[in-house]
Amino acid sequence: MSKRHSQKYKIDRRMGENIWGRAKSPVNSRSYGPGQHGQRRKGKMSDFGLQLMAKQKLKGYYGNITEKQFRRTYDEAQRRRGNTAENMIGLLESRLDAIVYRAKFVPTVFAARQFVNHGHVKVNGVRTNIASYRCKPGDVVEIRQKSRNMALVLEALESAERDIPDYIDVDVKAMTATFTRMPEFSDVPYPVKMEPNLVVEFYSS
Repeated sequence: MSKRHSQKYKIDRRMGENIWGRAKSPVNSRSYGPGQHGQRRKGKMSDFGLQLMAKQKLKGYYGNITEKQFRRTYDEAQRRRGNTAENMIGLLESRLDAIVYRAKFVPTVFAARQFVNHGHVKVNGVRTNIASYRCKPGDVVEIRQKSRNMALVLEALESAERDIPDYIDVDVKAMTATFTRMPEFSDVPYPVKMEPNLVVEFYSS
């Protein structure tokens, strides 16, 4: 299992943006990078720098994805027909941990990975503990019966911090989420501007 050793909100501060749109983000009060040089004035960024930043931001948004996993997602997106950037977003959003997060079963993408790894989730009735498991349109993700009264789940479902996108159909009573279709980039409710086209440029250059 990959593990993020640095604090997750350091990603926010490094980017200078509240990439998950959370009220707790330190960027809300300190919009500069971490460390003693965080407040230095930054010069104009090169094209490579912009592409790298776009890649780090998109990868960071999905939590504990390793560089190897992220690169594999790009390679798969490139092999598929159609727009590579759109394909990449669709593949990232079809991850099991992303669907658990989008369905508001947990408060953060980091909690989603842990929640799946600990065996609290079923896909089409089968217990699945692989966060990177790729769901297909029509797949039904459900919280196991004994996990439905966890405080983490109940608080996340009641939170008004974010909305459930329309490519995921959630039945709160049954605690199920149906992945209805592969989303397009414009469908995904990112709280900040993401630039998957720059990510494609980064890997293809």
